[in-house]
Amino acid sequence: MSSTTRPDTAGKEVRLKRALTLSDLVLYGVIVLQPTAPMAVFGVISERGQGHVVTTVLIALVAMLFTAISYGRMARAYPSAGSAFTYVGQEINPALGYITGWSMVMDYMLNPLICISWCSTATMGVAPGPFWMWAIFYFLMFTGLNLRGVKTSARVNAALAGAMGLVVTVFFVVAARYIFGHPHDGAGFFTRPFFDPATFKVGAVLGGTSIAVLTYIGFDGISTLSEEVENPRRNILLATVLTCIAVGLLSALECYVAQLVWPASDPFPKVETAYVDVAGRAGGALLFGIVNFTLIVANFGSGMASQLGAARLLYGMGRSNALPKSFFGAVDPKRRVPRNNVLFVGITALIGTFFISYSLGAEMLNFGALIAFMGVNAASFMRYYVHATEKKLINLIPPILGFLVCLLLWLNLSLPAQKWGGLWMLVGIAFGFWKTRGFRGKLIDFELPPEEA
Repeated sequence: MSSTTRPDTAGKEVRLKRALTLSDLVLYGVIVLQPTAPMAVFGVISERGQGHVVTTVLIALVAMLFTAISYGRMARAYPSAGSAFTYVGQEINPALGYITGWSMVMDYMLNPLICISWCSTATMGVAPGPFWMWAIFYFLMFTGLNLRGVKTSARVNAALAGAMGLVVTVFFVVAARYIFGHPHDGAGFFTRPFFDPATFKVGAVLGGTSIAVLTYIGFDGISTLSEEVENPRRNILLATVLTCIAVGLLSALECYVAQLVWPASDPFPKVETAYVDVAGRAGGALLFGIVNFTLIVANFGSGMASQLGAARLLYGMGRSNALPKSFFGAVDPKRRVPRNNVLFVGITALIGTFFISYSLGAEMLNFGALIAFMGVNAASFMRYYVHATEKKLINLIPPILGFLVCLLLWLNLSLPAQKWGGLWMLVGIAFGFWKTRGFRGKLIDFELPPEEA
């Protein structure tokens, strides 16, 4: 019997259900990245990039598209739930694939953790109740919705995307009225968010770009759903690239409008809440409250979607025997979802919320994500250039540039993130060492699932 399946009580094979369309995938990606993606880090990017937020977001878009292309192309070759774990393990080395997967586990499991933390803290500011109560509430919401099946998650994603899209639209309308209702100094006013000759410095813009790339962290989650997608060889690549483009352009527009409302020459009261302050200036207390609530909704959607992606990643590793298969490789016969993994990720995120701060969790998340990004770019380079009979520049340049950008960002992570991320990697390597008796045995069994019509 294929290792991708197991029999239910009737003796039939149970597989993940191919229920997601291209639009479902794009909605999933947009929710993971969040339509409000740049709002939380807007003030930090503005301060680091000396006001050139729009420019940094657009440069980051170009940079991350290289990695997105590598993800999409590898998903065409390996339409399985393991994502980067499978790509690196198959194309380069099973042990490196295992290490990549282990780094991704940290990335994916930290995302729901920090979303539970952020949502709980934000909700305490507008509703009664202690932190632990709201943390349990959001854990139950994330886990309960994901246990109902992937199509239910897709419908919830669509509703969340619609709600956030409506708020963003309202912000644009109110901000436009504010901008054109106040005097400004001609055409230069509208071009300064892109280029301000008084403050532009290449080093500052590149520094801001290193932060702006965080706007796109999470798009790789699309590839973890490869076994639940209609026509994965086509749709994963399209959805990955389209998601990055959609979020990038929307983020650039959000930042552009915000910089017109609140020029960079005017310091923010607090950089962490800069975008909410922009909303307050444009639309008063009402819009201030709406945008604040929207960020709660955005983190709710991101946490739920990332829990879904983490469960699929663990399923891919369990099925390939990198983790205990009986637990992590099991599929619920009724809902056809990896129920054990959904519960495991949710419970771990809930417990971790009480021990890991939001800021440290966010930085550690990037540690794992960037390792996975480098791995996928390397795998794409090996498959489509090194192993190809015909050497083409189109198969050389994108993965090389993607790898170098991710390496540069990874090297600039904070010391605490490097320390705790390194500890996580050591634990994973020690487990692999023990499992294979010093890496002498077979670490991973890659057996891809047969595709359904």
